[in-house]
Amino acid sequence: MGSVLDTRSLNRATLARQLLLSRAALSAEEAVAHLLGLQAQNVKPPYFQLHARLEGFRPAALAQLMESRKVVRMVTMRSTIHTHTAHDALTLRPLVQAARDREVGAFRKGLVGVDLERLGELARAFVEAEPRTMGEIREELLTHWPAADPQSLSVAARCRLPLVQVTPRGVWGRSGQVRLTTLEQWLGRPPGAEPPAHSVDDTVLRYLGAFGPASVKDMQTWAGLTRLREAFERLRPRLAAFRDENGVELFDLPDAPRPDADTPAPPRFLPEFDNLLLSHADRTRVIPAELKGRTWTGNQAHRTLLVDGFVAGLWRWEDKQNKGGEEAKEGKDGKEQGGEASIAVELFGKVSTAQKEHIVAEGERMIAEMGETDGTGRRPSVRFGSIHG
Repeated sequence: MGSVLDTRSLNRATLARQLLLSRAALSAEEAVAHLLGLQAQNVKPPYFQLHARLEGFRPAALAQLMESRKVVRMVTMRSTIHTHTAHDALTLRPLVQAARDREVGAFRKGLVGVDLERLGELARAFVEAEPRTMGEIREELLTHWPAADPQSLSVAARCRLPLVQVTPRGVWGRSGQVRLTTLEQWLGRPPGAEPPAHSVDDTVLRYLGAFGPASVKDMQTWAGLTRLREAFERLRPRLAAFRDENGVELFDLPDAPRPDADTPAPPRFLPEFDNLLLSHADRTRVIPAELKGRTWTGNQAHRTLLVDGFVAGLWRWEDKQNKGGEEAKEGKDGKEQGGEASIAVELFGKVSTAQKEHIVAEGERMIAEMGETDGTGRRPSVRFGSIHG
């Protein structure tokens, strides 16, 4: 087994893969592909994820990809909504389809007497005739199985079919109800068949390129899959092997960047549900053990601040009309609107004066590039204190 990588070394390697040590000169589409998608339960997080990672990123870049159907929003990894390139949507959804089928099994009590094959065919015809809301899909299926549990019918349709959220949903600066159609209808081409072994292997290599070094359990956590050990063993001759400080075996691409543990890591503002915080079984490479649980309330993730590469606080967007609100209103151009923009930052511990200055500078940059000032020429505001007060 290979040499030991301590926590700071793992942190810097992961940040390098995640484009968070320095902003990358990639297009939005290239970045979405490199990162194997952006978790996207809410509309705005993918835009903020790219702003933290790309030089010169503006929301219009991703919005245009959404409208041109070069990227889509759909359920894939961990049964959560992700923004994927069209190519990855077509290849990653079949990879996780078996897990989605198992998910339906958890609702079998509400699906007694329901023919799942027929359900899939009926739901497909219904959403391909025109995009439908999930409520409309549920009501249509209830006409065929009135005794079934409505939620179970919804879950079955979502899991059995590769459904995408059609625009304007997901487009910065526009609003729209969630309406769904099939991936193949939206893109005009079918997804791949059951992925052969080499497709799984390719995804392992890409995962390591975006999240490595990583264990088998790490990738299984990211994908929401089990039994990936066989793929890693198949690839072992092509991979470098290490250990973490607990003795867990980690795999990596031999030539992937593994910067020195002392490499500077600038502060970064990450949105809720950023995959950096969700894609490893052991998250201490990014979230200090003593802060476990501080980035969530119930099932809602908070927006997090990285300082020296690790989670060090929370933040929220504020403005005069929406003081303390989690989301400011959007204008026609998609910018955060509503008055003098500001960011509230709640730190978990002390930081140096220099670090605080860097946090302020990064926050001001984010407001200037992702939001809008009040038109008075005043600098955007970054305040420190409770995000709830």
